[in-house]
Amino acid sequence: MKLPDTQPPPPAGLHTERGTRSAAPPAANAELLAVARRQLDQLDLVHQQTVTARVTEVLVTRKGLPEQLTLDIQGRSLRVQAALGDTALEAGDLVRLMRSHNELQLIGKLAATSHQQVAQALAQRLAWQHRPDTALAQLLAAVDQGVRTPTSAPGTPPQALPVEVRQAIQGLLALVPGSTELTSEAGNTGTRSGLIKQWLKGSGLFAESQLVRTPETATTDTKFAIGRIITALLASQQAPPTEFNRLTPLASHELVQAPLQFPNTLPAPAPMASHPPPTAGQLLKLMAGVLNRLTVNQLHSQILSTRGSSDGPAQATWLFDLPWLSPLGEPKLAQIRIEHQDHRGPQTSAARATVTEWYLNLALEPDHTGPLHFEVRLRQESVSARVWAERPATLRRIHDGLPALRQGLGALGLEVGEVDCKQGSPHNRRTQLEQRMVDTKA
Repeated sequence: MKLPDTQPPPPAGLHTERGTRSAAPPAANAELLAVARRQLDQLDLVHQQTVTARVTEVLVTRKGLPEQLTLDIQGRSLRVQAALGDTALEAGDLVRLMRSHNELQLIGKLAATSHQQVAQALAQRLAWQHRPDTALAQLLAAVDQGVRTPTSAPGTPPQALPVEVRQAIQGLLALVPGSTELTSEAGNTGTRSGLIKQWLKGSGLFAESQLVRTPETATTDTKFAIGRIITALLASQQAPPTEFNRLTPLASHELVQAPLQFPNTLPAPAPMASHPPPTAGQLLKLMAGVLNRLTVNQLHSQILSTRGSSDGPAQATWLFDLPWLSPLGEPKLAQIRIEHQDHRGPQTSAARATVTEWYLNLALEPDHTGPLHFEVRLRQESVSARVWAERPATLRRIHDGLPALRQGLGALGLEVGEVDCKQGSPHNRRTQLEQRMVDTKA
């Protein structure tokens, strides 16, 4: 057990169930035995009780096998001496242990779970993400300006994009709504809600599941639209599809700095006019980075949706990066986090009723307002909302509009709770990446 502000205590012993060799403290050393017993007692482990633990660190190895480990057991850290025979362990592995007096016996190493596999796939892509709004800006610049060839001399005018590539880019643009379509002036509430629903469905987060259920609907999905741009670019270069797998994706610095913070405060992309004409190869790397971003959101959502524990059921979580166009045609980005959870209400004489909760977090930066963050909680028929704005002038405008917001929520038949606004930005929850595992208790 790691103790603050003291030297770490001597490690407890861990050996195989067959016990070919024991690294437990000698029986003659009463002090070390007492330390090991206290460590195991603090874990609430009794004699012959079994428990699952995670290897968080391999401290000492000899001949490729661990000699000393740090284990995470029931949320507590325990350093142990290891005598494991031929069992190879590394950080992230799950093991089954049993307490035997003042020792821990290794029952067996557990196979990698799907949760671990998802976490590893997520970690592999974190460093190669690119923002969809900046990518869209560069695609629009390529449509207007054309593309350069890698061997063209300085001053050579760019070449127009092939027709097939332009058509594929227009197909992606058709999935991106404009700000006027999302405002109250665009139409009635039903029309706007249908547009937002389609915006979410076509975000790329559900691409594979839609393809399995109804293959014909995949044509309206962002992920597949990007795939068509990639196919057209490769064909224009007379390159085989396998060439795409050899590319190193472009990355966005701000996403790499805080890879698992969502929503994230992101700076506005540079104006489209400031982007120099790219090459076809640069566009391919750009699309590879955007695909990685979509995949990261899919994997991150899956990690967060499988974090159920003894404290309560798992909650479904969806993370969306949704590009949209400002009135000037500049690409913007809305980041949305939706969480849904069903849990049992208080115990009564009748059956325990199921209580449904929804959480919505939205971050975006419209023109002339600065960054805005929205947090909405819906519990059964009760709703509460909070808005954060960084600019004082925007905060005053929001404060003046709160009565209308309360009235609009009440008109929907909801019981309106706390509705207020604050300056600054909320403290976002993060998923911490430790070794090869994602800490879903963050």
